Amino acid sequence: MTKLHFIMAAAAALMLASPLSAQVGSLSDGSLLDNQTQTAPAQAAGEETSSEKIGDWDLQCALSGPEPRPCRMYQLLTDPQGNAVAEVTMYRLPEGAPAAAGATFIVPLQTLLPQQLTIALDGVLANRIPYTYCTQIGCLARLGISSIEAEAYKKGQNVTVSLVPAVAPDQVVSVNMSLKGFTEAFEKSTPVQQ
Repeated sequence: MTKLHFIMAAAAALMLASPLSAQVGSLSDGSLLDNQTQTAPAQAAGEETSSEKIGDWDLQCALSGPEPRPCRMYQLLTDPQGNAVAEVTMYRLPEGAPAAAGATFIVPLQTLLPQQLTIALDGVLANRIPYTYCTQIGCLARLGISSIEAEAYKKGQNVTVSLVPAVAPDQVVSVNMSLKGFTEAFEKSTPVQQ
C-alpha cells in the first residue's frame, strides 16, 4: 500500500466513524448567499426524513417541519476501492437567487487547503473552489452553481472532484461525482427558501 493510499484510507476511516449524512453542511441557512461560515444544524436523531435513490443521488427530504419542506441531493464520493473520500450535498435555490443551486463539499482533514478543491465536468475544468473552513468532520468548500452550469450538469456524464493531501502535496486524489439521475433529483429537490 502506498503512503498516499494509507493516508487516504486513514482519513476515510475517520470520516466513516460517524454517519456522513448527518454531518453534511447545509445551504438552507442562506450561507451560500451571504458567505457566512456556519452551516445548518445536522439532522437531529429521530428527525423524520425520506430518502429516495435517483440514479447515483440520494434525495433526502424532511417529512416534518414548516412548509415547504426542504429536499437535498446527496452523494458520497468514493475511490475505486470503495473508500469514502468526499461527500457533496446540493440544494436548488429559489427563482431570482444569484445562483440556481448551491453545493457543499466535505473532504478529509489534512487536505492541503491552499490547493483548493477542483471540479471538472466531463474532463473540462469547471471550478476551483476555496475551502471555507474545517471542523472535526472535515473541510468544507461551497459552490454556487449558475443556471448555465446546472444545465451542463444535466447534460453531462460525470464530474471529477480533486483534492491534494497535505502530507503528499505532490499528489492529487480524484474521485468521480456521478451525474446519473442528476436531472430528476434536481427537479424533485425543493428550492431552499431565503
